[in-house]
Amino acid sequence: MQYSEGQVGRVFTVRIDDGEDFIREIERFVAAMNIQNGMIHFLGAVRNAKIVTGPKEPVLPPSPRGEEIFGGWELLGVATIYPGEDGPSIHMHAAAGKGIRSLAGCLREKAEVYIVVEAVVMEFLGISGRRLADEATGVNLPVFDRVLP
Repeated sequence: MQYSEGQVGRVFTVRIDDGEDFIREIERFVAAMNIQNGMIHFLGAVRNAKIVTGPKEPVLPPSPRGEEIFGGWELLGVATIYPGEDGPSIHMHAAAGKGIRSLAGCLREKAEVYIVVEAVVMEFLGISGRRLADEATGVNLPVFDRVLP
């Protein structure tokens, strides 16, 4: 187990409006505010989005199983922010539902907002984490400077 310790820095509330791409806009906001480490909580709805709902088979490296949702799904999620190789790296997971159907997984590529998505972005200060490619899993994982014995 690896870990890092820090404190909460700035806290932002963000509104992303109908028709905007939630993923692109939250990435743009994090970069504009120069947030290196943090967390995002979000809720709202998406008109359409792509979500990875797990691997096709539980092997390493995984081959992702993707779903695309259309037509206004409710959305509730959380994300982490760490520096990556090309700037801030955001990993977001969400639960999406419409009627009696629901999916949970990793939001990727696009998430077009339906009406609004509200987000609370918390910056963490003093965290040593970075998101780096992991050869064994084939996934970009957070890496920290401390190990719990």
